[in-house]
Amino acid sequence: MGDETKSNCNGSSAETPKDRPVRVYADGIYDLFHFGHARSLEQAKKLFPNTYLLVGCCSDEITHKYKGKTVMTESERYESLRHCKWVDEVIPNAPWVITQEFLDKHQIDYVAHDALPYADASGAGKDVYEFVKAAGKFKETKRTDGISTSDLIMRIVKDYNQYVMRNLARGYSRKELGVSYVKEKRLRVNMELKKLHEKVKEQQEKVGEKIQTVAKTARIRRNLWVENADRLVAGFLEMFEERCHKMGTAIKDRIQERLRAQNFRALIYDEEEDDYYDDSDIEDERDEDNIKK
Repeated sequence: MGDETKSNCNGSSAETPKDRPVRVYADGIYDLFHFGHARSLEQAKKLFPNTYLLVGCCSDEITHKYKGKTVMTESERYESLRHCKWVDEVIPNAPWVITQEFLDKHQIDYVAHDALPYADASGAGKDVYEFVKAAGKFKETKRTDGISTSDLIMRIVKDYNQYVMRNLARGYSRKELGVSYVKEKRLRVNMELKKLHEKVKEQQEKVGEKIQTVAKTARIRRNLWVENADRLVAGFLEMFEERCHKMGTAIKDRIQERLRAQNFRALIYDEEEDDYYDDSDIEDERDEDNIKK
């Protein structure tokens, strides 16, 4: 028996009623009810503008006999279907193979399922939908790829130890989980090591973030220092050039001032000598005149 399907498909030669809702039947195991199941039921519900959808769900006894153990009990699977908005009525303990008697009892017009042949493990036929297909009452739907009950179970089996550790951490006992004493201790040690590893990784990430922050701050400060240094050096050179110019001007002025002072003193000295020589000549002339007299 298939579990889930995906899109509407054309159906059969059976006459569609006009004066009442079309009664469409879909069946399955619906273990670990998921969106693939919901999509298949949505397609069945939308086969006609006015559809009354009946969903049959097989019991634990018949499912375990022909398909295998389920995760959910039959009552859990029935209740899951009752909470699906596409379902109008749930038929518990549905038959593994659909018969005319079952169709008549529930006044079923069409049966909706994907077209893949499902081997009849009960031995009644090659395909559990062989009868309704022959009667022209079969409506094909499409499966949803990537999701199925078997896939979900496989994920759990694949990561079994992680789920056991998860439930141990949540307070389940090893007996409830069917785990031996030794395995429980080993898993708990692994769980603590994993926590320690996560803490170390978290600290490493924090240290890494701090290092990046410090490095970023250092780069910013370095860039700021370089910018400031360039500005300071340019300012110093400008100031130095200005002061050198002023100093050169001052030195030049002082030199010129000293030269002017020296020239002035030399000029005064020359004038004093001239005056001295003139007075001596006058006295000499006076002496000569006196002698002659």
